[in-house]
Amino acid sequence: MNNTDNSARPQEADLHFETHEGRKNFWSTIISIWLGTTMEYVDFALYGLAAGLVFGDVFFPEQTPILALLSSFATWAVGFIARPIGAIILGKVGDVYGRKFVLIITVSLMGLATTGIGLIPSYSAIGFWAPLLLVFLRICQGFGAGAELSGGAVMLAECAPTKHRGLVASLIGVGSNSGTLLASTVWLLVLLMPKDDVIAWGWRIPFLCSILVAVLALILRRTMKESPVFEAFQRAKAEKIAQATKAASHMPEDNSSASTPRSGWKAFFIMLGLRIGENGPSYMAQGFLIGYVAKALNMEKSVPTTAVLIASILGFAVIPLSGWLSDRFGRRPLYRAYCLLLVLYGFPAFMLLESRDPIVVASVIIVGMCLASLGIFGVQAAYGVELFGVQHRYSKMAVAKEVGSILSGGTAPMVASALLAATGSWIPLAVYFVVTAGIGLITTFFAPETRGRDLSALRDAI
Repeated sequence: MNNTDNSARPQEADLHFETHEGRKNFWSTIISIWLGTTMEYVDFALYGLAAGLVFGDVFFPEQTPILALLSSFATWAVGFIARPIGAIILGKVGDVYGRKFVLIITVSLMGLATTGIGLIPSYSAIGFWAPLLLVFLRICQGFGAGAELSGGAVMLAECAPTKHRGLVASLIGVGSNSGTLLASTVWLLVLLMPKDDVIAWGWRIPFLCSILVAVLALILRRTMKESPVFEAFQRAKAEKIAQATKAASHMPEDNSSASTPRSGWKAFFIMLGLRIGENGPSYMAQGFLIGYVAKALNMEKSVPTTAVLIASILGFAVIPLSGWLSDRFGRRPLYRAYCLLLVLYGFPAFMLLESRDPIVVASVIIVGMCLASLGIFGVQAAYGVELFGVQHRYSKMAVAKEVGSILSGGTAPMVASALLAATGSWIPLAVYFVVTAGIGLITTFFAPETRGRDLSALRDAI
């Protein structure tokens, strides 16, 4: 393991930040990444809320409430299947052609797909074509989202001063939180409408409005600069190629194997485990519990929606605080603490939900989101970037995170819905929650400490 803290040594981003142009680009990058990630999480928060609240009525009206909930979350999970494909393809492009190039593609694709969902006719209008179109657009969303979050974290971390990398990289979570806040706010306004109007056309408003965020993010991303770490890597790579070409005229044997250090897969599996420990509980807290409270517990839909809104507001403090704490105390101990808290949270949370008390239920959702969707994510941003060497950072991190999403977050609401339909009990739901959080906890005992690592290094941290 590499536990070395290199924060005292100036790195590429530190040198770049010392110039006026570097500082200007730094702030421009933060805003453009924030808006792009807002776009991604507007998508997932909108869909999570819509799946739990209205999609059963709009796209699966002939099924029972529980089966309609399962079908709605099944289409949600489909989007996650496309995410690793997008991570593999676009992540590789980002490692070769740059972070900025891919981030322009991702925000464009997600914006068009999310807006398209708001234009799909209902099942009553076009029959089975409605859920098929929903699945297709979810795949498009997932393909773009597969490289968005990791690309944004990589860009922020590679532009950030070393001593504040955890705080700056955590701002990717502020973007995701902004998306959740925006989606839940618009949904609260939509739910003020008569129920028939919400199902008939009101649910489309949040999806159609998302195009405004996408356009603004696209404009800013076209003007931002490439990360200084990637530019330095490209220069060094070009110099090595030139030197190798020159040496080839004097050395006939193949010497290419010594030019680039080999990088194993240990860091990939560490990132995978960390992601499962975060993403499973996260999407249980901000996705499944919405539908569970509204459908299975027969509570007012405004209760979980208000809880998501409050948690999103708190997230503007929780996320950067977590990033700052990781700069001060290290990534690994803080990540371990969050995973432990999530393990301890699981069973009491579902027991308290059975009370059906609006304040208690809302509090459970708020605490769950602050731990699983906000706090731990604030640590993960810099941690994930630092685990990988610069030459494969984008693709490896993106694929690890998206495979982890499939194994946990993307399928968590669907698996939980299936467990609920099969047993009718909350106990299997709590077990599932604790198991996913426990995987993250165990992974921290195999993970290295990466705070202050030189991001220009070619090798992974482990």
